[in-house]
Amino acid sequence: MKEYTYSEARQRLADLLDLAQRDGGVRIRRRDGSVFLISQVVTTASPLDVPAVDLRMTRDEIIDVIREGRRFT
Repeated sequence: MKEYTYSEARQRLADLLDLAQRDGGVRIRRRDGSVFLISQVVTTASPLDVPAVDLRMTRDEIIDVIREGRRFT
């Protein structure tokens, strides 16, 4: 993991974020010796989690539309 000074990090923030994404993290060191870690936050949501769509149709209407569509295939 690479380490940069605070001044370097300020000048190259976009590059450091890309590097943190690719390599898993980047360290930034201040003059007082304190070190900070920048890393990407990975979301744990499933790509199949999609918001519901209100079709304003009853269950039977939806089934009728599906059956009608299947008749033409």
